[in-house]
Amino acid sequence: MSSLPPALIVIDMQKGMADPLLPRNNPDAEERIAALLAAWRQAGALVVHVRHISRTPGSPFWPGQQGVEFQERFKPSGDAHVVEKNVPDCFVQSGLERWLRVRGIARLVLVGVSTNNSVEASARTAGQLGFAVQVVSDATFAFDKHDYGGTLRSAQDVHLMALANLDGEYARVVDTAGALAALQD
Repeated sequence: MSSLPPALIVIDMQKGMADPLLPRNNPDAEERIAALLAAWRQAGALVVHVRHISRTPGSPFWPGQQGVEFQERFKPSGDAHVVEKNVPDCFVQSGLERWLRVRGIARLVLVGVSTNNSVEASARTAGQLGFAVQVVSDATFAFDKHDYGGTLRSAQDVHLMALANLDGEYARVVDTAGALAALQD
């Protein structure tokens, strides 16, 4: 176990994810993400902000669109590292693994959106790369989604299944209190 605190990875907390019309779960996730971000900053621990840049013209995450910008309270501070990605996984073609390894970071805490997409993809890769990963259940959220059979699944069901896919295989699922405890380890 590394003696360095884990890096906090804040995934896709962009304006395009803040649409109040999108059916989602975990309405307090942003408050918990903000609390974790404040704790990491106060501790002087590493923070990585991940931003999705779409390759699809017209997407809210297309360069130049307001949706691609970080939400105000999740704007990177001067010492934060920013990763831009074009696919869900923040490790693919981003240099993030190398950036973390050079700094001796072995532990990661992942928060953000969406649990079943970018968070799950990134946690899977991080776990396979040998990082000790925690995914914060109450600081992540998902959206309603149709399953492959066409049945609409609630955001909470989608969220819980994604966490179940990760826990014990690629990551350890914790709540905000557990993540804060990891910062003190």
